[in-house]
Amino acid sequence: MSHPSHPDFFDQVAAALEAVAKEPLDSSEDIKQFHLRYLSAKGLVKTYMEYMRHIPVEQKREYGQRVNALKKAAEERYQQAKARLEEAPALSALNTTLDLTAPGEPLPLGARHPVSITLERIIAIFERIGFTVADGPEIEHDWYNFTAMNTPEDHPARDMQDTFYLVNAPGMLLRTHTSNVQARVMTTRRPPIRIIAPGRVYRNETISARSHAQFHQVEGLYVDEGVSFADMKQTLLYFAREMFGASRIRLRSTFFPFTEPSAEMDIWLGTDTEENRRLTKGTGWLEILGCGMVDPQVFENCGIDSSRYSGFAFGMGIERQALRLFNIPDIRLLFENDVRLLRQFAGAL
Repeated sequence: MSHPSHPDFFDQVAAALEAVAKEPLDSSEDIKQFHLRYLSAKGLVKTYMEYMRHIPVEQKREYGQRVNALKKAAEERYQQAKARLEEAPALSALNTTLDLTAPGEPLPLGARHPVSITLERIIAIFERIGFTVADGPEIEHDWYNFTAMNTPEDHPARDMQDTFYLVNAPGMLLRTHTSNVQARVMTTRRPPIRIIAPGRVYRNETISARSHAQFHQVEGLYVDEGVSFADMKQTLLYFAREMFGASRIRLRSTFFPFTEPSAEMDIWLGTDTEENRRLTKGTGWLEILGCGMVDPQVFENCGIDSSRYSGFAFGMGIERQALRLFNIPDIRLLFENDVRLLRQFAGAL
């Protein structure tokens, strides 16, 4: 680029600044030429910077500010034009292919998990007869999980519910049942108490088709004056009828450390079908839960007068109820999130 023919460098910079705003930048060639004219190694900005040595000392500051203003304006105009050129194809395609009035793509519908469906059904049945839902922590103190439930540290029944202990928190563990909620409620409320306690529980068990180290459980507790074994039987018969349509139940004597007497409850499925014979091993009876009258020692541990109050408790695994409700053959399927199983509860995904 030739040296200016007159020394009025200030006027030349001002003229260039005015020209920057008027340059046509409608094509890639226009943008290329603009860059060469103003911002390249031989462009005006670089040339005007080299003129600095001809500027008197007292005017160098002002001159430098004007050249910087030219550089900034040229760079902004160049970047804007370049970005606009790059966006043009996408905007053109968008304008020709997008119909804002067309309906959107349908989203697949989900549904509640079979465990959630089963739990909500259990809760609804017991709420109809006056039970309320209570909750408690999954990381629990040994006292609430075992000792309050008449299972002290040296009790052999602890072997039935081996669990996971916290290394850095002595006395703390992952609860093995939701009985800890019963203990917490009985130590903070006075009877009458009528609750169900659903939640996640943990046991150190081998995972198989019928058991898992992590599962969901719901327990129930009714405490008041004059509560009898007959009250428990009628309550659980009502549940069996509402949940499974069962016409008959059977209570078999068993042992639980926190109830006395204790029982396993079976429902009558019959032996009319091959499926029922398989589920019941040919007996016609299918076990669904454990229950019993609350041991007086549990009341005493929780500060309730066992000479005045009595009560019953029951508990069941929610996954096992879901297996029976929906004819699912393996409990592990409930934890694998296999869409082939879950889509059956949501129509079509």
